[in-house]
Amino acid sequence: MSNIEELNVPFDPFADVDQDKPQQQTNNIHLRVQQRNGRKTLTTLQGLPTEYDVKKILKSFKKVFACSGKIIEHEELGNILQLSGDQRLKIAEFLVSEHIVKKTEIVIHGF
Repeated sequence: MSNIEELNVPFDPFADVDQDKPQQQTNNIHLRVQQRNGRKTLTTLQGLPTEYDVKKILKSFKKVFACSGKIIEHEELGNILQLSGDQRLKIAEFLVSEHIVKKTEIVIHGF
C-alpha cells in the first residue's frame, strides 16, 4: 500500500539527488571524442593521476600515435590532454599496457 501513496508525491527533476550524502570521488579516466568540422575529431583525456608527469605522457602519445596534442589546464578538472584524431582505444590500451591505470578505471565516451 505504501508504494501507491508514493506515486502521488510530485517529482522534482531538478532537485539534487542525495544532498546530504557526500559524493564518492572516483578516480576514473574519461576518454571523449569531439567532432570538429567534417571528418576531423579531437580526443580528450581527463582524470589522469597527478603522480604522473603529463608532459612526458603527452610526448609519448604524440610519438607513438603520430598525432598532435596539447595540455589544457582547467581549474576544476585539472590537466586535460587533447589529441587530434580519434585515439580513444589506442590511449586506453597504452595506459593499461604501461600499468598507469587498470582497465576498469577507464571510461570511454562518444559515438
